[in-house]
Amino acid sequence: MSGENRTESHGVPWEETYGYVQALQRGDTIYVSGQVAHDGPAPTLVAPAPVGPDGRVTDFGGTAAQMRQCYANAARLLERFGASLDDVVDEVIYVVDAAEGDAVAGEVRKEAYGRPDPQVASTMIGTPRLAFPELLVEIKLVARV
Repeated sequence: MSGENRTESHGVPWEETYGYVQALQRGDTIYVSGQVAHDGPAPTLVAPAPVGPDGRVTDFGGTAAQMRQCYANAARLLERFGASLDDVVDEVIYVVDAAEGDAVAGEVRKEAYGRPDPQVASTMIGTPRLAFPELLVEIKLVARV
């Protein structure tokens, strides 16, 4: 399988609109595209942030809930490859508010990985906006199996 790609998607509309897959396995490595806080292929955003008339988020209080959903979506994808969050070796967490992201990430990450010392390289990056104005978090992962 070293030269072939295996892919998985959620079936959300933006996969076709933007043109990508949610996860791709090549050899023993699984690359998971940035996961956002949607639930189901309909899709419904989890804890959507309120946005003011200027298009800016007015409350970052849903950051933890969105982060949990991002990890849940990533775990669902990894399961399709026979993998889990235990196989993640690298993550990049994009947050709209770095202070709020830093305040909640420790607890949420430990919960997602099921241990007090997640064995994963991790980077958090603050960004002014994500794909949808109501998003507060996006998480990209690399797993090895």
